[in-house]
Amino acid sequence: MHSFTSCLMHCVFSTKERRPWLTPAIRDRLWPYFGGIARENETTAFAIGGVADHVHLLLSFPSTLSVSKAMQLLKGNSSKWLRETFAELRVQGFAWQEGFGAFSIGVSGVEDTVRYIQTQEEHHKKKSFREEIEVFLKKHGYEFKTGEMG
Repeated sequence: MHSFTSCLMHCVFSTKERRPWLTPAIRDRLWPYFGGIARENETTAFAIGGVADHVHLLLSFPSTLSVSKAMQLLKGNSSKWLRETFAELRVQGFAWQEGFGAFSIGVSGVEDTVRYIQTQEEHHKKKSFREEIEVFLKKHGYEFKTGEMG
């Protein structure tokens, strides 16, 4: 082996204006679609989940793909597919928010992060998306500013 990288990222982004467009039926088809986009770009998706207004992905990136490029591919391809596949989303003007959050995860944190992503429905009965993002940002040393992260 000549080179090795381990780049595990917990990525989060929301729908435009945090609109609750991602119904359970849409999510059931969207999560596998995200997995396909990841595979096509030599990225491993350990977990994909979320609720009606946002998405969480735990991804392992190859050394040749930047986080911002991966987010561009995931969000751009899925947005196009969602509007083509679900007429109601096309009519409603579906879009993802402009930005994203990407938080590095150590190998020892994979299991907890996967569990966290898989239990989003339960988690958001207690905490809003904004509260969730504020906790992530604070944990990673960044102060939340109004208007960021959707």
